[in-house]
Amino acid sequence: MSTATVTQKRSIRQTGGRRKTTPFEWLVFLLLIVIAVIMIFPTLNMFSTAFKSQAEVLKFPPRLIPEQFAWGNFKNLFTQYQYGLWYKNSLLIAFFSVIGTVLSSSLVAFGFARYNARGKNVLFLFLLSTMMIPYPALMIPQFILFKNLGWMDSILPITVPAFFGSAYNIFLIRQFFASLSGELYDAAKIDGCSEWRQWWNIALPLSGPVLATVAIFAFMYGWNDLLGQVLYLNSSEHFTLTIGMTAMYSSATRLVPWNLVMLSAVLALVPILVLFSVAQKYFVESIVLTGVK
Repeated sequence: MSTATVTQKRSIRQTGGRRKTTPFEWLVFLLLIVIAVIMIFPTLNMFSTAFKSQAEVLKFPPRLIPEQFAWGNFKNLFTQYQYGLWYKNSLLIAFFSVIGTVLSSSLVAFGFARYNARGKNVLFLFLLSTMMIPYPALMIPQFILFKNLGWMDSILPITVPAFFGSAYNIFLIRQFFASLSGELYDAAKIDGCSEWRQWWNIALPLSGPVLATVAIFAFMYGWNDLLGQVLYLNSSEHFTLTIGMTAMYSSATRLVPWNLVMLSAVLALVPILVLFSVAQKYFVESIVLTGVK
């Protein structure tokens, strides 16, 4: 055993079984704290501005903690704007996006993972190649299609495509389905279980982590989407949070109510935080299982 190893072990015993932190590690730790503060400062400023009055927002230099919390901003946000309607429309679009993406992508992934057919790998590579097509290349053909179908100024052009699967999500779920034991399906088949029930009663219940991950991604996409909603939604009763919040500060005829804009952004974070807190266990488990496999 080398002298350095013996010295290191003796040092660990002298410190109660804990390795002594080096000055370099302390420097790295302090650097990470500084970077974390810099990264989190815009979020803190958003929360601070949300509870300031319009007059205090315009003061210079700005204060991180409001002099007086303007709780009336909640009332002003819901009375001066159709914020409740925007919130409801966004939740509706995000809900159908999650349902459509999870069901359609898992069904297609089940087919790719479960069955061995001629040309399956070529078809799967063709599916993956669609991820390289930029959205602007599809935007005009999709717009013409939905216009001819009479779906303009409705949520159908935004939610219906989710029920036709997503290449990335299909790939993600297919990799998870492929790791499941084929004996489970064989036993179910012997018991008279149909192919649909094998997907519904066996594959889906055993794939909670990856389905939770796909659900989080689908919800965030439907919740934060702006381009698709601007293209197809024209009436104010169909506006979502992304369109409404953009209209709040894009008007050049009046002073931008930054306190209300920031408050609307804070409230828009609530569903994402709730969803992630509920599905965090499954999300982390999906990452761990993917790394292990």
